Amino acid sequence: MNRYMTLNQLGDGTYGSVVLGQNIDTGEKVAIKRMKRKYYSWDEAMNLREVKSLKKLNHANLIKLREVIRENDTLYFVFEYMKENLYQLMRSQSKFFPEQSIRNILYQILQGLAFMHRHGFFHRDMKPENLLCCGPELVKIADFGLARETRSRPPYTDYVSTRWYRAPEVLLHSINYSTPIDLWAVGCIMAELYTFRPLFPGTSEIDQIFKICSVLGTPDKKEWFEGYQLASAMNFKFPQFKRLALNTVVPNASRDGIHLMELLLSWNPIRRPSAQSALRQPYFQVGQQRLNQEVGEVSYAKIGQQKRQPVQLMKSQISLLQSNSNKQLKYEKQWETLTNKPIGNKEKTWYDNDADTMMLSKKKLSAKQHYLSVARYVTGRSSNFQAAENENMSKNIRNDTFPSVSKVSYGQSDKNKIGKRYGKAEWTSK
Repeated sequence: MNRYMTLNQLGDGTYGSVVLGQNIDTGEKVAIKRMKRKYYSWDEAMNLREVKSLKKLNHANLIKLREVIRENDTLYFVFEYMKENLYQLMRSQSKFFPEQSIRNILYQILQGLAFMHRHGFFHRDMKPENLLCCGPELVKIADFGLARETRSRPPYTDYVSTRWYRAPEVLLHSINYSTPIDLWAVGCIMAELYTFRPLFPGTSEIDQIFKICSVLGTPDKKEWFEGYQLASAMNFKFPQFKRLALNTVVPNASRDGIHLMELLLSWNPIRRPSAQSALRQPYFQVGQQRLNQEVGEVSYAKIGQQKRQPVQLMKSQISLLQSNSNKQLKYEKQWETLTNKPIGNKEKTWYDNDADTMMLSKKKLSAKQHYLSVARYVTGRSSNFQAAENENMSKNIRNDTFPSVSKVSYGQSDKNKIGKRYGKAEWTSK
């Protein structure tokens, strides 16, 4: 430990305390966890669950263990240093997170969990204090002191995880739980990210079940028969409540966010999605992928091109574009100028209502958003064109004439579907 200099105390827990340290040689800051229990051999130290799991798990969203030091029978874990935990990040905010930030945080948490579960471990103590972060841009799962291997045989202890994030099967003293308890905790954390307050702040195990029932309603015996067996073994009866709509409890969450929370907060652990399945939910399918899923096959309208054409026909169209008139080339330049020009609040253009081009007004764009915002293609669903219209289009191409961009439009049914999703009427070029 003489290679590290202690700067200040970061936290104190049941099993150990954490200090901020600095490597004397490199100047790098680290988090040093000092275990309160004495360890009299290396074998005893290496058999710790936290050491076993961290030795096998190496992922961008899992905290990295730099080294283990045993000095005078005291055990030290040296971790990479993270600025704060998720609870501290929420407390420091003056306003609610935008949904994009919440989505980014949850995506990283689920990525880390999916990697853990895939490699045979589950965390058992997921909570905001155990999620270390450097702002909402980088989140890592930490504190693997209660982690267990999925292949290990039950029974497991019934006292795991902080009460507010404890799954119902654990509250009912099940000893055969597994990875779904981590997903329940993620559902609770997700709601807290939207509201900045815990979803189920129970004061005891009984009160915790009471608060869960008051939101999710009394579980259906047909849906979760095992839960009623566990309750019967404890001489416990579920309180009678009707289910509340989650969008009244978490009003600033989107429809897809509410749907994901409902899945994660299922009474029956079998009905909860795995971490990998949760990542495939519509909530995370943003941008081009999301549009593909919602409206089916996407066609690209470029200068009147109404449907994606076969390769040979597209080649003929490309050659046609190259040999087009000066008027058409002038239009191309005007289009490129429009798409590259930032949109001001007072400036109105014909594409102001397009969901993708509206992103131009934001200060920061991801690489994908920037590409979509300046692309010279207009995304949308191909309308149900009649066979006659397709034939006319082919005739135009054969006659070396190209339809004007004014012919590009969305079908009325498509406008209604997409308009409902974005909460406004979709645009149609006139």
